[in-house]
Amino acid sequence: MGTFTTSLSYRQQLLSLLARISFRLGQFTLSSGGTSDYYIDCRTTTLHAEGGRLTGHAVLELLAEKGIEAEAVGGLTMGADPIVCNVATASAWRAIEKPGSPLLHGFLVRKAEKAHGTGRRIEGFCREGARVVIVDDVCTTGASTINAIQAARDAGMVIAAVVCLVERQEANGRPTVEASAAGAPFFALFTATDVRVEHVKGQSQG
Repeated sequence: MGTFTTSLSYRQQLLSLLARISFRLGQFTLSSGGTSDYYIDCRTTTLHAEGGRLTGHAVLELLAEKGIEAEAVGGLTMGADPIVCNVATASAWRAIEKPGSPLLHGFLVRKAEKAHGTGRRIEGFCREGARVVIVDDVCTTGASTINAIQAARDAGMVIAAVVCLVERQEANGRPTVEASAAGAPFFALFTATDVRVEHVKGQSQG
């Protein structure tokens, strides 16, 4: 696998990897029912050993840059699952390297309540009144992000911010998510254009 230059930020390294292994050009049908001339499968990167590490630290960098304070990070299964786990782990490593750095615990939101056992919809961290960050891999219509926001609110948690790895900049995704977040800021690490440009650049250099 490729070796990353340590002088680059986590965000820059993550963009390079996303463009290389998660982005494809062609004709694709999206989960929203629309069509597109490109496809981004962020899970190829977030489940990659190095990609997962970069994802966790890049999200932490963004939250620190924006001054977002929270106790946990969570999202709708399953696009958010590896993001949540990697951010939580990255926060633990950061707390070791810089004592006093906050820990961000993780929670996952089921698409429906369990039909057995406790019947709960949120797995992992869940505390009424806690400030949390909702994460997702790709934002198109924003439906999965909004689903997670509503579940966290129903559990009594407070939305501190919403973060997606890649914003497709279509289908009114951002305004729909911002309306649901009701004042909590929405951040995207990258736009689809960012990833496309990096992909094309990599192809020309290869």
